[in-house]
Amino acid sequence: MSDIRAVVLLSGGIDSAITLAIAKNAGFQCYCMSFEYGQRHKIEIEAARRIAESLGAREHRIVKIDLRALGGSALTGDIPVPTDRTESEMASSIPVTYVPARNTIFLSFALGWAEVLGAEDIFTGVNQIDYPGYPDCRKEFVEAFQRMARLATRAGVEGRPLRIHTPLIYHTKVDIIRRGAELGVDFSITHSCYDPSEDGLACGRCDSCLIRREGFRKAGVPDPTRYA
Repeated sequence: MSDIRAVVLLSGGIDSAITLAIAKNAGFQCYCMSFEYGQRHKIEIEAARRIAESLGAREHRIVKIDLRALGGSALTGDIPVPTDRTESEMASSIPVTYVPARNTIFLSFALGWAEVLGAEDIFTGVNQIDYPGYPDCRKEFVEAFQRMARLATRAGVEGRPLRIHTPLIYHTKVDIIRRGAELGVDFSITHSCYDPSEDGLACGRCDSCLIRREGFRKAGVPDPTRYA
């Protein structure tokens, strides 16, 4: 068994679950990191735990931070989550579900843990096709962070530069779901909804639910999501 280690950012959604499956399939020993960051609900954290266990992560850490202190997002404050938006509306501007600096912060934590583990690889499920409004899901951002990491870490200065893998960044949700099906990912344990009910039912109306539901439909894969 390979002992090449990788840190995998795991949100509990489809994209991060499949990213973990891809990393594991490539032979990495996967160390998963999730965040309780003051989001509207913790259902996605429970989903992340299930995914990490299902896909055989070597370790799964949940880091607690509070981005509510910054505010500015429907996911960390009292701003209503948009519903029933069309594709053109989703792509027209940066949505209020954008959490300021979230991926910069998450990658920074992953970077620190990678140094401690002696890992030279980080996997993240960012995607700029289905979420074109999020500036920190773009390839340009990831490449810039990788350059920074090489300057800011002992590993980078000593000639062991970190690699950030974004295997899904240019894939549609249809392609992602089909890839997950090929890898045997259990979609029923994932969670995508921005505003679920108290008992965990997906709203079926937020941007994430609409994209997820349409992805399953077009992929021809049964959608196991429990909608309200």
